[in-house]
Amino acid sequence: MTRLVDRYGRTGFAALTSLMWALPMAAWAGSSDLSPIDKTAYPWIALGIGLVMLVLWVVLVSRLGGVKVSVRQRRFDLGQMSPSEKRWTLGLAAFATGIIAWLNGAATVDWGPLGSAIAAGKIGPTLFAIVLAAFLIVMVAGVVLSWRRATAAYQTRLASLSNVS
Repeated sequence: MTRLVDRYGRTGFAALTSLMWALPMAAWAGSSDLSPIDKTAYPWIALGIGLVMLVLWVVLVSRLGGVKVSVRQRRFDLGQMSPSEKRWTLGLAAFATGIIAWLNGAATVDWGPLGSAIAAGKIGPTLFAIVLAAFLIVMVAGVVLSWRRATAAYQTRLASLSNVS
């Protein structure tokens, strides 16, 4: 744990480890959509796992203050980030969340009726499918653009610090 905190900083470590509760919660949200229909999904199991992992994550994050870290620049340390870096990293998180939402929706929806309607040549479902595809393309492009801009802002921060020294 100390090595990971030293590598990513406290903020980066907290964000990275938040996946341990966020993924079971996403599974719960998806399975709760399906459960009333087909009675095969068990949303309470995923919810229970997610809540237990959330409690463990809160305990883990509460102990981060006591972890000794070396003094150096870190990519995802909010205290060290420039305003531009924070803005682009927030954009990256927003677009990545959009992709996760799209995937969660795609995994929990029965696409058979939409495919049948498109095959029948109905305009509404076809437009809906086009909008869904466009949304995914915009989210992926947003992730790529935000990652590049956040990386450039980080490189600018490192360069400005090396010029000061």
